[in-house]
Amino acid sequence: MSDEIKSESGKAEASVRDRVDEELGRIRPYIQADGGDIELLEVDETTGKVSIRFHGSCRGCPMSAMTLKMGVERQLKEKVPEVSEVVSVP
Repeated sequence: MSDEIKSESGKAEASVRDRVDEELGRIRPYIQADGGDIELLEVDETTGKVSIRFHGSCRGCPMSAMTLKMGVERQLKEKVPEVSEVVSVP
């Protein structure tokens, strides 16, 4: 079953998960520049909750909570309006 949905114009639209994953791809280089990484675990399309996991130097970093809320969550909410919150899973 395809994750794409056809719009009224007949064009395929990417799923919420695909759009979140694409946006994380844009954010990832900034996180990697600081020795970390970010992994998409789950997107609940009903609630808009996105679960991610930090890797590398981001794990346990006191600034990771700020990166999560002020960086990752803000960017995802702006680019993918269906996203309601982003949480980090250990």
